[in-house]
This record gives sequence, structure tokens and C-alpha cells, in this order.
Amino acid sequence: MTTPENNAAPTNRLPEGKIPQLRVMPGPPDANVYGDVFGGWIMAQVDIAGSLPATRRANGRVATIAVNSFLFKNPVFVGDLLSFYVDIVKVGNTSITVYVEVYAERNRLQSNIVKVTEATLTYVATGPDRKPRQLPPLESLISHQQ
Repeated sequence: MTTPENNAAPTNRLPEGKIPQLRVMPGPPDANVYGDVFGGWIMAQVDIAGSLPATRRANGRVATIAVNSFLFKNPVFVGDLLSFYVDIVKVGNTSITVYVEVYAERNRLQSNIVKVTEATLTYVATGPDRKPRQLPPLESLISHQQ
């Protein structure tokens, strides 16, 4: 059985100067009988986290159109506090590509932090008809926020 104590070297810090898009702690229903969290559960959380800045950039609905890469670097365990950091890496006419990094805080009293997952996903902006739509110009989004 894999345990948090015998895995990859901890980083002992979360990314500096960045705010996580999502923080969540998996529970027993999210794991197999050995306490390892299902990869599909992690993928769903990554998709949720990635969609948040994509939705803001699209100023509306987005749909996941591609999982370009997904790497499970270390296992996730019940009780880990996961932090999902997202950066927009590419913007097209209708699409937004994001990079997601996931860190697990283990043994929180001892500050054991391990990068567990990284992924790149692409979302497409969609209209009420759920068909692709043009992204709004960045300038229009900035003027709406002021």
C-alpha cells in the first residue's frame, strides 16, 4: 500500500503569489478501499478548477473540448487538502487553454506539501444554443469590471 510518508519529496510550500482557484479535501467516498483517491475524481476537480478562469475570460458558458495532457505525479489520499492553481496559457477565437497544477497538503501540522497532478485543458465558449461563439475582446471584459 502506498502511504503519504513514503512518496515524492515534499515542496513544503504552495506556489507563491498565486491564489488557488479551488481547494477541496477528498473523503472516503472518493477513494478505493486502500485510501487512494480515484483518478477520475481528481480529473473532475481539475476540470472544475480549469473552467473557472475560462468562464470569466469567455464572459459566459464554456465547454471542455480537450484534455491535452494529464499527469498524475503522486497519489492523492483521503484527508489531503488539495489546492488547484490555474493559468490561462492560450486564447483563440472561441477557445481558451489552461494549465492546472494541483498540490496536496499532507500531515498539515508538519507542512508536507506535494505536487500531485498537472494538466492542460481546452475549453470553448458556447452560446445559449451550445454552439461555439466568439470570445469577447479583452477590453470589453475590463470595462465591465470597472
